[in-house]
Amino acid sequence: MYLPQHFEEAKTGEFYQIVRAHPLGALVVCGANGLDANHLPFELLTPPAENATLRAHVARANPVWHEVRSGDEVLVIFRAAEGYISPNWYPSKHELHRQVPTWNYQVVHVHGQIRIHDDEKFVRGVVARLTREHEGRAGQERPWKMTDSDPAYIDAMLKAIVGIEIDITRIVGKSKLSQNKEVRDRLGAAQGLQELGSQSLADAMQATLPDTD
Repeated sequence: MYLPQHFEEAKTGEFYQIVRAHPLGALVVCGANGLDANHLPFELLTPPAENATLRAHVARANPVWHEVRSGDEVLVIFRAAEGYISPNWYPSKHELHRQVPTWNYQVVHVHGQIRIHDDEKFVRGVVARLTREHEGRAGQERPWKMTDSDPAYIDAMLKAIVGIEIDITRIVGKSKLSQNKEVRDRLGAAQGLQELGSQSLADAMQATLPDTD
């Protein structure tokens, strides 16, 4: 990933925050048939309770778990807020007419070694934890849990999936949020995004502004 210094995200805590807030990652592998990508919701486990790992599951019918061997290097890409930035939002554009469009975004690239877990206990744990997390986010008054379903049905569903675990070896983050622009232009772009309803990206841009206190 091309990473100019002014867009480089260096805080591990920010990496983890983006992954947890946007858990649908693109798992990229390179097997015998070349590159393949699968989009999966991931669970992130971090120190000190665990070594930093990602966990997920795939359909047994998905060939990806046959395309890799335990220990193979993989990449998982997580994307946060993103959006088009119009030059018209920059006050300086109307004075100097020396601005062009761009696209702002936040991404995290997680590099690691994959392990396959074809066992019921592992996948049951992953499904239970992911469900508990995302039922909570969905604001369910009575969150769904596996015990709500017939045990035989759940057992059959668990047999149809395979677990994966990725031991994280490196994380690279990029926050391209107009940090290379004047403060007034950054504020103008954030306001333009707010007016379009892109509040998350506007908030991320405003968080990079220098403290004026």
